[in-house]
Amino acid sequence: MLGQSYGGFLATAYLSRAPQGLREVLITAGLPALSGPPDDAYRLTFAQTARRNAEYFARYPMDGATLRDVVAPLRGTEELLPTGEALSVRRLLQVGIQLGGSTGFDGLHHLFEAPFTTVRGERRLRERFLREVGGIVSFAANPLYAVMHETIYAQGEVSGGATAWAAQRVRDSLPEFSPEADRPLLTGEHIFPWQFAEDPALVPLRGAAELLAAKDDFTPLYDPEALAANEVPVAAAIYHDDMFVPRELSLATAESVAGLRKLVTSEYQHNGIRVDGYRI
Repeated sequence: MLGQSYGGFLATAYLSRAPQGLREVLITAGLPALSGPPDDAYRLTFAQTARRNAEYFARYPMDGATLRDVVAPLRGTEELLPTGEALSVRRLLQVGIQLGGSTGFDGLHHLFEAPFTTVRGERRLRERFLREVGGIVSFAANPLYAVMHETIYAQGEVSGGATAWAAQRVRDSLPEFSPEADRPLLTGEHIFPWQFAEDPALVPLRGAAELLAAKDDFTPLYDPEALAANEVPVAAAIYHDDMFVPRELSLATAESVAGLRKLVTSEYQHNGIRVDGYRI
């Protein structure tokens, strides 16, 4: 079994529940915390996202000014994405999910290179820019990703009950990520409740997402005793600067799985398997 990211969470669950069905397991960027509230994971991912923001704007300093220029009119002028919905500041900031990939800095720099045009004497966002932003922030192609995302941390009492929109709760405690900041930081792999009102692809699923966020009786996903007695060969790649799956939690889990061999490296971002899969 090869599990990348969420697939690593699945692989760890299989090792807990049905190890007899596994010959060997490879995990890349996907060793989950075995217990604890989702807030713990999100505090770490927001911290790493802030570091990636700093690195990105250090590499491309002018992009910080461009982001401020793009955000300012969105607070007073309605700009529509090609799919018809208004582009809010908080939704724009979700392009920061690209910071978690190895080519994300360059992709975002290209996005912010020339975002404006002039329409009847008024400076407006280019259609191409809006189209590219829409392609990044829309969940039309994978709506269940958004609906199910926080449930990967949900383990009932083991994780402190309902997730209750943990990413939004943690973000609210971090003023640097506020959409009202002068130059707010870009966000990462975080799902927020307002997306189910702003993304047309998610609007029909809003009720389901709310029910999942409120559900407090999920069963535990992982069995620490089974993992401590594991006999299945397991190897896991843990990326030191991973923006989506915190290395701190992955390293703790790696020590809890008997016989697990780990590769800890700063050479790759979260998408390492996609850019250098053969070597990994």
